[in-house]
Amino acid sequence: MRLSVRSPRRRITAVALGAALAAALHGAPPAAQAAPASPTVSIPPAGDHGFPFLAAAEDLGSFGFTESEYFIEGTATSYAKSGIWTSDGRWNVRATGRAAYKTRLLVRRPADPARFNGTVVVEWLNVSGQIDLSPDYWFERDELLRKGYAWVGVSAQEVGVDGGLGEIRGLKGWDPARYGSLVHPGDAYAYDIFSQAGQALRTPIGPDPLGGLHVTTLLADGESQSAGLMTTYVNAVQPVSQVYDGFMIHSNGAVGAPISGSLLDLLAMPNPSRIRTDLPVPTFVVLTETDVPTAFAARQPDTGRVVHWELAGTAHGDQWAYDLGDATVRKSAGSAAPSADCAAGSAPFNDGPGHYSMNAALRHLAAWARGGPRPPSGPLLHPELRDPGTGLATGGIRLPDVAVPTRTLTGLRDTSGSGVFCGLYGARDPWNGDADPWDRHNAGDPSDPLLPRTAEPVLSRLYPTHADYVGKVRAAAQASVDAGYLLLEDATTIVTAAENAGIGEHRSENRR
Repeated sequence: MRLSVRSPRRRITAVALGAALAAALHGAPPAAQAAPASPTVSIPPAGDHGFPFLAAAEDLGSFGFTESEYFIEGTATSYAKSGIWTSDGRWNVRATGRAAYKTRLLVRRPADPARFNGTVVVEWLNVSGQIDLSPDYWFERDELLRKGYAWVGVSAQEVGVDGGLGEIRGLKGWDPARYGSLVHPGDAYAYDIFSQAGQALRTPIGPDPLGGLHVTTLLADGESQSAGLMTTYVNAVQPVSQVYDGFMIHSNGAVGAPISGSLLDLLAMPNPSRIRTDLPVPTFVVLTETDVPTAFAARQPDTGRVVHWELAGTAHGDQWAYDLGDATVRKSAGSAAPSADCAAGSAPFNDGPGHYSMNAALRHLAAWARGGPRPPSGPLLHPELRDPGTGLATGGIRLPDVAVPTRTLTGLRDTSGSGVFCGLYGARDPWNGDADPWDRHNAGDPSDPLLPRTAEPVLSRLYPTHADYVGKVRAAAQASVDAGYLLLEDATTIVTAAENAGIGEHRSENRR
């Protein structure tokens, strides 16, 4: 299967007409139909640190990329519900207020314009840890850099700018000399701020954040808490703004975020909140094993404009994203960086194939938004039904780490004695004869989440020879590529890792 098919992009006017007609048919009030303004773009001062908050710790130049930061400012609109919101996601809004704002964009783009593929991924930065974080950049990083996307992180929410409960008091507290001029009027305005961020990339007033790159496709992206906001953005604001060409919603729950930013509005949100299916632009929803139990009620059939993937053996946050992001977060936040705070002696983080799935999903979405084929649907995941022999969940998209397992991978874990974020990272349990401190055949043992087993699988019995193991991995990788769930580049990486592994060589720790 060829995953990089390009098709001519729809004309924006046709998209706008389709969205306007759909809004009119569903009774959207005229007051909410104005396109977002183009904000003024400026360059921030150097500040005390001399680099932006969340600046990459790795050398982006070695990948042919540059990193820069810009301020955007203007007047944002707040919204409120118009009419009754129901679970089908066809939500109308009305404008309720206007307020001045000033926030920032963090931009990573190819240094050579010839390497730019025309697609910009605009991530709604996550503030669950009370500071700006970019989880989907970390999940999608390999695909972003190798295929020449531009990535833009938007400080859309008030906590990221002004600070919350954390030790770092937002951007303004972290570096007053750099960020002291920022102004955020509250999260009721965050949706329009995110719209205006996209507009600034299309029609900048002032310095061009993309350095003159020609944008053909603008994708909005959000993970976890940001995915809840993205759900509401897709359902209620995209029909108004018509800014983005496609949406990646990664790890959302069953309920969208409130349009007004208030707790009372959150309690009144439709439960479940499904993705509306009448937009002329596509939405791709990707759920990990951690997410499925909380998002279960919002499941909906795939359509020509909405596709869901549910990933076996993956976690909401995992070892890959943690390792890639930790150095970047600590470069800015130091010892105040948010911690998973897992209990001593508990199992390590899930190190499953979530990033490979996100790479494939991103490439699919970019092609789909350009008018290419719809991504393939995926089977439903059943994390409550686990294989008693391996501890792995049944169903879902099963990449080689799960189809040819060497360890238990789960998106769920016992969080007794741990911090609030620990459960988001899932767990892994190497099959080494129950030699680990967490192998207690109880709720804290990832290999025994529901039905205790007598022992972990024996690798030498599963894979009698190294060639047998590598052959099975190669076959599983090819099957995943053929199904559209894995990119060929990542399949090659997976097979090479299998060839270099000691599986099937009958090491003593695998014997009984």
